Amino acid sequence: MWSLGLFSCCLLSFLNQFFAYRTEPLIISQITVQVATLPIGQFMAAVLPTTEFGIGSWKFSFNPGPFNMKEHVLITIFANAGSAFGSGSPYAVAIVTIIKVFYERKISFFASWLLIISTQVLGYGWAGLLRKYVVEPAQMWWPSTLVQVSLFRYCYLNYFFINLTCSFAWYIVPGYLFSTLSSISWICWAFPKSITAQQIGSGMKGLGLGVFTLDWTVIASFLYSPLISPFFAIVNVFIGYSLIVYGVIPIVYWAFNVYNAHNFPIFSSDLFTTQGQQYDIRAIVNDKFQIDYEKYYKQGPIQLSVFFSLTYGFGFATIAATLTHVVCFYGRYIHTHIEIMGKYRASSKGKEDIHTRLMKRYKDIPSWWFYVLLALTLLASLLLCILGKEQTPGLNIITEYIFGLIYTGRPIANVCFKTYGYISMAQAVSFLADFKLGHYMKIPPRSMFLVQFIGTILAGTINIGVAWWLLTSVDGICHPENLPLGSPWTCPGDRVFFDASVIWGLVGPKKIFGSKADYHALNWFFFGGAMGPIILWLLYKVFPKYSWIPLINLPVLLGSTAVMPPATAVNFNSWIVIGTIFNYFIFRYRKKWWQRYNYVLSAALDAGVAFMAVLLYFALGLENKSISWWGTQGEHCPLATCPTAKGIVVEGCPVH
Repeated sequence: MWSLGLFSCCLLSFLNQFFAYRTEPLIISQITVQVATLPIGQFMAAVLPTTEFGIGSWKFSFNPGPFNMKEHVLITIFANAGSAFGSGSPYAVAIVTIIKVFYERKISFFASWLLIISTQVLGYGWAGLLRKYVVEPAQMWWPSTLVQVSLFRYCYLNYFFINLTCSFAWYIVPGYLFSTLSSISWICWAFPKSITAQQIGSGMKGLGLGVFTLDWTVIASFLYSPLISPFFAIVNVFIGYSLIVYGVIPIVYWAFNVYNAHNFPIFSSDLFTTQGQQYDIRAIVNDKFQIDYEKYYKQGPIQLSVFFSLTYGFGFATIAATLTHVVCFYGRYIHTHIEIMGKYRASSKGKEDIHTRLMKRYKDIPSWWFYVLLALTLLASLLLCILGKEQTPGLNIITEYIFGLIYTGRPIANVCFKTYGYISMAQAVSFLADFKLGHYMKIPPRSMFLVQFIGTILAGTINIGVAWWLLTSVDGICHPENLPLGSPWTCPGDRVFFDASVIWGLVGPKKIFGSKADYHALNWFFFGGAMGPIILWLLYKVFPKYSWIPLINLPVLLGSTAVMPPATAVNFNSWIVIGTIFNYFIFRYRKKWWQRYNYVLSAALDAGVAFMAVLLYFALGLENKSISWWGTQGEHCPLATCPTAKGIVVEGCPVH
C-alpha cells in the first residue's frame, strides 16, 4: 500500500500541477489511479518476496500478503491528495504564480511552501468538527462516493488499458502534429476577414457557434469529464449556458453596446483602458505592493469586456438566488426543523446503520488531533502574514467583495483571505468525502487520517516544486504575447485569478462596483437574483398543476457559466455534446455497457492524454523542437479579439 500510495500521490501531484498552467488544464482524478493500481498491486503481491526483515523487535516484509480492497482504497485516497482532492492544483499555488509572473515581485520558496501547506491542511480542522454529523449518520449519503464504491467492486482492466493506449497514441495529433483540431472553428475559416463572423465562430475567444474539438483535454478541462456528470446536471448547464452566451451576450454587445462593449473584445478576461488597450497593472503598484492612486488616476479606470463584467453580475445573482431558492422551496424544512433536527438526533443518539456499527471495531480518531492541526495551521498562517506583511488570512466572490471593501489596495491580502476562507471550507468537504468512502469500505479511521495527512504534505511539496520549476524555466509562461504561436503555457486560470486580485484587492470594489463607478449597475443583479426564485414560487402557488415549475433551479442556471472565463465556448460545447451522448443516449439504450465501462473509459482517456502530454514536453518541448504549418497555428480566428468601435486602434486589428 505504501509504495503504490506514495508513488500515486507523487505522480498525480506532478501531472496535475504540470497541466495547471496549460491552455486546457486537464485534471487527472483519483479514478485513474483506482483503476490502474489494481493489476499492479496484484502483480506485486504475486512476485515480491515474502521474506521478513527485522530491526530489533520491529519486523517488516516487502510482501505483506495478498493485495486486498482496503489497501486499494487507501492507495486511492493517497492519489486523491495528489489531485488536491479533486481540484487538480492547490488553489494557493495561484497566489505564488501571480506574485512571480504577473506582479513580477519576489516571494521565497519557503513562504510559498508554507502558504500552500497551511491552506491545504487548514481544512482538516473544520472536517474534524463536522465528521460526526456528516460521515457517520446513514442519512448523510454521498452520491459521488457511491460511484467509487461500485468501481472498487467492478473494474474492467482490459478495457481500461486498451483505451488508455488509444488515448495515448491519439493525443500526439492534437497535442503536437495538428493542434488546430483542439478548436475547429470553421466559421472563422469561412470568413477570414470578418470581425463579427470570427467573434461568433471562435471557440477560444468568441461565442463558439458550431465549434467542436477532437482533443480530450479540451472536452474534460474546467468542467471535468462529461462522462461522470449526470444528465440532469448537463441539461441545467446547457440551458443556462445557451441563454447567457447565445441570448444575453449578443443583445448587450450588438444591440445596446453595454459598457462600451464595442471598445473591447467580446470575450476576454483581460483588463483594459477606456481606449481598448491592455491596462498596465504593474504601473499602478508601488514599492509597498499597494496601489499608487496618482498613477491609477493618470491611466484611468479599469474596463472589462462585456462577457467578463456580466460574469460577475451573474455571480452576484447566483449568490442571492441560492438564499431565496432555499427559503422558498425548502423553507418548510427549516421552519419545522423536522429534517435537520431528525438527522441531528440520529447522528447523536443512535439509529446506527450497519456501516457505523462495523466501524466501531476500529479505534476512532481523537478529536484533539484535529484541534491541534487547526491550531497549528492557524498559527502558521498568522506567521506567514507577519513575515510576508501582505498575506492576510469566507464564498469566493462574496469573500472577495467583503474583504475588498474592508481592506482596499492590497491585492495579495485579498486573495489570501479568499483562499484561507473559501478554499479551507472546500478542502474540509473533500476530506469528509474521503472519510465517507472509508466509512463505506470499512477502513480504520486512523489509517485514513494518516494517509490523508501524509498525502497532503507530500502533494503540496511536489506542487510548489513543479510550479517553481515551470515558472522559472518556461520563457514567457502565462504571457501569450511572449509565447510562440500555439504554445500551451498560457495559464488561463491564473490570468483570471490575477484579474480578480486587481479588481477586488488592488483597485477595490468601490472603484469598480461602487455608486459612482462604471459597473455600479451590476449590483442590481443581487436584487434580480433574489427575486427570481420568489417569482417562480408564487407562480407555482398560483398554478400548482404545473409540476415542472419547482424543477427550475435558478441558482444552477445563473451559475452555469461561472467558470467562463477561463473556460471557453469550445469547452462547453464539446462537454455538453459528449455528456449527452454518453449519459443520455448510451445510458438509455445501452445501459449495461454504460454501467460496465463508462467510468473506466473516462479514467483511461484522462491517463492516456496525461502521459503523452508529459512525454511530448520532455522529448520535444525542453529541446524547443516544434513543427510549423497551418495546422499548428491555433484556431485561425485572429480578428475575434478585435474591437468594433470607431477610432479604437489595436495592433493587428482593422481600424473602423
